[in-house]
Amino acid sequence: MKRNIHIVFSLFLLFNGIPFFGHSKTGQKEIVTNINSKNADSILNLGMKSQDAGDYSRSLLYFDKSLNFYKSLGKSRKVGDCYSYKAVTYYYQGDYSNALFFFKKSNEEYKKTNYKKGISSILNNIGGVYYYLGNYLNALNYYKQAIIIQEELNDKKMTAATSQNIGAIYSQVEDYPNALKYYDKSYLIYKNSKDVKAISQNLNASGIVYAKLGNYPKAQKNLDQALVNADKINDKQLKIEVLSSLGELFFKQSNFEKALYYYNLSLQYSTKINSLQYISMAEVAIGKILNKLNKNKQAITKCLKGYDNAQKIGAMSVKKDACDCLYNAYKVTKNDKLALYFFEKSINFKDSLKSGETSNKMMIMEFQHRQLLDSISHVRKDHVVETKHKEEVQKQERQRNIIIISLCFIVLIALGLWNRLNYTRKSKIALKIEKDLSDELLLNILPEEIAQELKQKGFVNARDFNLVSILFSDFKSFTQTAEKMSPKNLVEEINACFKAFDLITEKYNIEKIKTIGDSYMAAGGIPKPDKESLTNIVLAGLEMQDFMSKRKINNDANNNPAFEMRLGIHAGPIVAGIVGIKKFQYDVWGDTVNTASRIESNGIVGKVNISESLYNLIKNEECFRFEYRGSIQAKGKGELKMYFVEKYINF
Repeated sequence: MKRNIHIVFSLFLLFNGIPFFGHSKTGQKEIVTNINSKNADSILNLGMKSQDAGDYSRSLLYFDKSLNFYKSLGKSRKVGDCYSYKAVTYYYQGDYSNALFFFKKSNEEYKKTNYKKGISSILNNIGGVYYYLGNYLNALNYYKQAIIIQEELNDKKMTAATSQNIGAIYSQVEDYPNALKYYDKSYLIYKNSKDVKAISQNLNASGIVYAKLGNYPKAQKNLDQALVNADKINDKQLKIEVLSSLGELFFKQSNFEKALYYYNLSLQYSTKINSLQYISMAEVAIGKILNKLNKNKQAITKCLKGYDNAQKIGAMSVKKDACDCLYNAYKVTKNDKLALYFFEKSINFKDSLKSGETSNKMMIMEFQHRQLLDSISHVRKDHVVETKHKEEVQKQERQRNIIIISLCFIVLIALGLWNRLNYTRKSKIALKIEKDLSDELLLNILPEEIAQELKQKGFVNARDFNLVSILFSDFKSFTQTAEKMSPKNLVEEINACFKAFDLITEKYNIEKIKTIGDSYMAAGGIPKPDKESLTNIVLAGLEMQDFMSKRKINNDANNNPAFEMRLGIHAGPIVAGIVGIKKFQYDVWGDTVNTASRIESNGIVGKVNISESLYNLIKNEECFRFEYRGSIQAKGKGELKMYFVEKYINF
């Protein structure tokens, strides 16, 4: 049963004002209207308390009142806070259009004072709304913008919130290992900060992933703890989300009695605070359970209600689930016309959801990488053709103008000058756009230093490096394993592995050189020498092997073929540069490269094998533990001393 994971709203604001009340003639409490900062803070606090209590209509009144005060006082940051809280209130009510509108208004106010923490929070929250609407590409784009600012600010708590949201996207495209990786990263930060609410939201998200992986005991443990925490802090919205997750867990185990119990509780609490988001989800989920119990008329009633509520808030994934439920119910009750109607609507909603587009975008990155420089070459050729064309057009215009000037000299001269200025302005804009595109494409596939040299000179001089570390990896028994897989599954599996390797090399500032079939090559310490590169490339190799081990466990559990990998690293002098004039590729040469290849081919599955020369350079690093293998005969190299390296477990 598909459902969306809760998005963590990461607006952390503190107010110290005490609520200030006056009295009306009727004896009821009312807020005084003296315009000062203390009163405005007090009113905003009342709005926050009403929001936490699920009294959304009252919270909006308080937020609007404090918003007007802050505007009068000229406090842009506080105005941004009010807009943000209004947006969150609309989100909880399922009004995503207003949520997006007020988040963007808040962002405008924060930009006026360069409040970077607030800006990153809003970017994260906008991503959260797009995530719930099924627009994963837009969501990922906003998360990436947010995390850049958060890392710049070294804001670990906010980084954790955004990382958790990125994990939710991986969960939706069914890349569960990566989803858990991001959830675990967030959990460690939350645990150290003792943020009970954030820990509960994290446990809820990871619990759903464990349920999808079939690890039901682990899923229930996480969700039970999340529910205890939600009760402890009396967070109604969080409690609704966890109850919904528990309903999904028991649905997956076909324990429909317990699933109904939790979904009915979620619906009951959602109705109290008028959260259309979770009302619609609970109604559709209950309808699906009734469908399983052959109570199809009741299922139709529930799913129609859920569909109507999802329609009001534009929740595409919930509408699709409702259509699936109605299709099955009408099919069983022999109402073929309505069954066909909802089947077609389900297909349309499925096509509109963009999870497939996100996954496909990741899969074709390597292909795009190889074609970027071809695109630059075409752009340059187009520039030459366009320039010649412009010259010809200008020549024809001059000839025409001579004839026209003889007929109406003054009027046509003025018109010609105007046309000329307008044409020049548009041409400059077009040329600037194309130049920016060329620069962006070039930087996507070459190191920045190399790209700048190529742009300035049209070629790149080969450079000698005295000490560079070279990493090779290779899948053992690749051909035999590949024969057990379809071509599509083979490409998907290789892409999943190399995609993970790309992220690891980026993490450790290692330069990816190329892939050849099932072999992956990377280098540390180029094009800029880095004294940490020797340690970083070994850490990267260990993390690659760790990824492959976990992926094999996951594939074995699902009865899917899995690759095992050898990995070797050597360090020494190399020559690096670009050869040729088309389809540029930054590459390295030298005996060090050949030796690194031999170190890899003489390794064993699951281990990181290193040469004696690299061992001598890093043997004093406290984070590693080494195992001497002795002298091993290497093809074309004679006997080479080799070592296995592992990460020291207490480091």
